[in-house]
Amino acid sequence: MGNKRVGILTAGGDAPGLNAAIRGFGRTAIGEYGMKLIGFQNGFRGLALDKHIELNSDSLSGILTVGGTILGTSRDKVHRLNLDGRERDMTGEIAKVYDRNKLDALVTLGGGGTAKNALRLQKAGLNVVHLPKTIDNDIWGTDDSFGFATALEIATEAIDRLHSTAHSHHRIILVEIMGHKAGWLTLGSGIAGGADVILIPEIPYTIESITKTIEHRKKAGKHFSVVAVAEGAMDTEYAARLRVADQLIKDADSPETKEMARNSKMHLVDSHREHTFTLARQLEAATGLETRVTILGYVQRGGTPVAADRVLATRLGAVGAAAVADGASGVMVATRASETELAPLEDIAGKVKYVPTDHEWVKAARGVEVGLGD
Repeated sequence: MGNKRVGILTAGGDAPGLNAAIRGFGRTAIGEYGMKLIGFQNGFRGLALDKHIELNSDSLSGILTVGGTILGTSRDKVHRLNLDGRERDMTGEIAKVYDRNKLDALVTLGGGGTAKNALRLQKAGLNVVHLPKTIDNDIWGTDDSFGFATALEIATEAIDRLHSTAHSHHRIILVEIMGHKAGWLTLGSGIAGGADVILIPEIPYTIESITKTIEHRKKAGKHFSVVAVAEGAMDTEYAARLRVADQLIKDADSPETKEMARNSKMHLVDSHREHTFTLARQLEAATGLETRVTILGYVQRGGTPVAADRVLATRLGAVGAAAVADGASGVMVATRASETELAPLEDIAGKVKYVPTDHEWVKAARGVEVGLGD
């Protein structure tokens, strides 16, 4: 159990709580289990290039409340890492780095993409334990992921502030919130912030439905509306085109046709990137109300983690250290209600936790007469 050497890295987008998780894992691993810990810099790129620093009690001190990650991060994939202008499969090289540093385990902190990379390394013979991080709350197999609670607070505060200017100027204000595939962040902050319309990827919208909600408010003497829009929200027409594109990829009978189908989908997705501005113009034309757009962007990822994320990150880090000490591998530390469990990466990687359209949050939004665009 003691004297194990463990590597740790953070990958994917940064999120509040990463440093708290590094600290939670590191202090437990070092203090309780006598492990040696090295941190690889800038995600899987640093792992592939063997760029690392020694971590000890001193270097882990004072980082609990600090946003971002002291190790740096990147979105590199282990099997498609861009080096010197070309993509290379670095899985084998990473295995050599693992052996050269005499590691007994590798701990990865990240979201769904990181989980897929972790699984590839597990299949290559590395002992891997994964801790779930994402502001989107879209990691399959766990109730909670650190980063979400802080982003939820930030987005909610933004909606709170936008209410006053929307009311003062009799405007429609659209606030774009992160979430390409899953709408947890937009739905949660929309409910907490009292948004009048909430648009998420799981429920395609029509302009007519949104306009109906806003016109209903106008008749009630409320000449303003706040619309919370997920990055990945889509109207019914785009949703239908996306389904066709996905089906073409699925039905492709050769690598060439599959690549063509994927490129076609990529162009479709690119054409959708400005959809919030398009929606603003459509709503202004339909309602006659001046319409403005606010994009929260990366502000949702930054800053000091809230207490809930600090507790969750520390908790998952400590459980992760115990898992490594026990020899666990190929698992993610997941939460279930108030408990934790080790979930196989095989069951996690490649899946997305979408918002069920009959989820209690959705029902609550409908119950307080929030328009969902459908």
